[in-house]
Amino acid sequence: MRKLLMTTAIIAGLGWSAATGVMAAPVPAESLAKPPADARAYVIASTGGVHGQIYTWTLADGTLMERASMNLRGQKFELEQASTFGADHMPSSLTVRGFTPNGDAAETFAIGHATAIWKSQVDAGEAAYTKPKLYVAAGGAFVSNFAMLTEALIASPSHSVDLLPGGKATIEKLTELQIGQGTTKRTVVCWAINGLSNSAAPVWTTPDGKFFAAVQGMGVLPTDSVDSLAALNKAQDDSLAARSPALVKALLQTPKGPVAFTHVRAFIDGQRFAEDETVIVDKGVISAVGPSASTPVPKGAQVIDGKGKTLSPGLWDSHMHVGDDSTGPMLLSLGVTSVRDPGNDDALTVARAERRAKGDLLSPHVYASSLIDGKGPNTAQVANVATSQDEAIALVRKAKAEGMVGVKFYGTFNPAWLPAAAAEAHKLGLHVHGHIPATMRPAQAIDAGYDEITHINFVLMQAMPDEVVNVSNGIARFEGPGRFAKGVDLNADPMKSLIATMARKQTASDPTLVTFESLYVPENGDLSPAYAPYVGTLPPAVERGFRQGGFSPPAGLTRADYREAFGKLKSLAGALHKAGVPIVAGTDGSGLEIVRELELYVEAGFTPAEALAAATLAPARNVGADKTTGSIAVGKVADLVLVEGDPSKQIGALRNTRMVVMDGKLMDADALRTAAGFSGRPKL
Repeated sequence: MRKLLMTTAIIAGLGWSAATGVMAAPVPAESLAKPPADARAYVIASTGGVHGQIYTWTLADGTLMERASMNLRGQKFELEQASTFGADHMPSSLTVRGFTPNGDAAETFAIGHATAIWKSQVDAGEAAYTKPKLYVAAGGAFVSNFAMLTEALIASPSHSVDLLPGGKATIEKLTELQIGQGTTKRTVVCWAINGLSNSAAPVWTTPDGKFFAAVQGMGVLPTDSVDSLAALNKAQDDSLAARSPALVKALLQTPKGPVAFTHVRAFIDGQRFAEDETVIVDKGVISAVGPSASTPVPKGAQVIDGKGKTLSPGLWDSHMHVGDDSTGPMLLSLGVTSVRDPGNDDALTVARAERRAKGDLLSPHVYASSLIDGKGPNTAQVANVATSQDEAIALVRKAKAEGMVGVKFYGTFNPAWLPAAAAEAHKLGLHVHGHIPATMRPAQAIDAGYDEITHINFVLMQAMPDEVVNVSNGIARFEGPGRFAKGVDLNADPMKSLIATMARKQTASDPTLVTFESLYVPENGDLSPAYAPYVGTLPPAVERGFRQGGFSPPAGLTRADYREAFGKLKSLAGALHKAGVPIVAGTDGSGLEIVRELELYVEAGFTPAEALAAATLAPARNVGADKTTGSIAVGKVADLVLVEGDPSKQIGALRNTRMVVMDGKLMDADALRTAAGFSGRPKL
């Protein structure tokens, strides 16, 4: 569900006819190109299994063809791409056909008469073409686009390529790795592409510079090399990690003595804003909090004038699937000092935790859960797969042994195994949360041991008909609420009883409202409020992705229906909060969306203080860390963020980060932004 800050992706959006500019019906799968027997075969794979196939081949006239088919937990992608090349070896035309969950994937690009012209799902444009440039598709097929860019960068004497619609990419070599056994033994080379996204994009090639694979948790790699996925992930993670210690040294400042934030508006005790406060930090902890008029500043302290500014506990993102080492500086620049990672490649999560503990990684505190699912066509990517109750219990024990704080169960997990697996988790002191397994309703999951329900749509599943609940591990988890939410009365059973149960048992909700806003509300080309403040600060390819629309409504529904469904989900979050259900703020996105999540809470009826509590003390309490962090109180660890403005009146002011404090160490927010690939501050 998350939107990554990467544009060279398989996911495309709702298309337009290049000839007429009107809505076009997507080309059905059976009408797309059929790969020949000698086509090069790739798989889309993760620890959860194989999620799709890709084939590439070259026609007699030199046209590069690709056919991609993928199923990500019921989100289906069927794509074809045809690419031709000019005398400069750059793509001279590109045609994409097929569909994604966003609808028609149609996209075209062509060069003629020294002009490049394109029309994608999100935009249309043209530019002079007088020197070699490479078009970055808004959607399209993965292997062709990544291969064209990678091979052009390697072939370039400067290892750089100008991009269309804008920007420039560069490439640098990271490492080599020997994979396979016997006749399949081979050497592959890892490179890092910069400029396409706000972080380095790793890619693997053969020694002669031809595309081999791209992995980041989930991977696209040749069919005969799928067993090398873990090795490729580890090798590139280790290589990228070599850059991280320098960032720690450059950006993390240990104060020589006490630090005093004076005359600041402070969010105190996780409950209230107090004016003209002084907060003293000493030896990594908060040593004093009180009115500036009566709170003395220690002799020799570093004084930071807080007039016009607000000091908040460091923010939490309670639903952040950490990507790689570069995620840390980006999140910290946003004021996020703690995250709950609710499922990832466990080996990479453990490696990052070890680097952070050694002081080699600049990262928020990460409270990780291990993702456990069953086996089937909708198994979650990067899942740990259980095929029996004993295996599920063993995976719970493994999560504890690896230092996880929780386990997250998923939609294909067998409901019959849930009570025993959850009981084992609780016995080991682990937090239990997740999607609701198909055929179950949230009340049953709570009875079986859930401490928290992930995503607001799974709370609403209590009122969905059996036809939705029984297949809620697929696309029905989105289309069901989209179709039936408007008819649900939140003040009547079954929702009334569920809300009361969650309040009585203090079963938390991780709503990720901002995710559903992005899936239900925008048409392609619309600029989401979550991303609007960052336009002009990130690479053009990333900002183009900001305009990707939501899911295409299924037959019988319209965008207006989906928008009404989102309104009901937002009302449900408000009803949960009003009843006393703990709400923990998370994005399930890139991280940029965290303040928008809080803005949606305010729209749902929270006060700004209540919304901020959902991103500070509530998530700390949810993972058992509230005794040491999550609020501004004497004796707690100094995890803080200083922002310009008054979030007590406008919660969006939290985007105006100026200084970030983690474990009592200081970081300049602008320096963090630069390290994270931003060219400037967000605009409000």
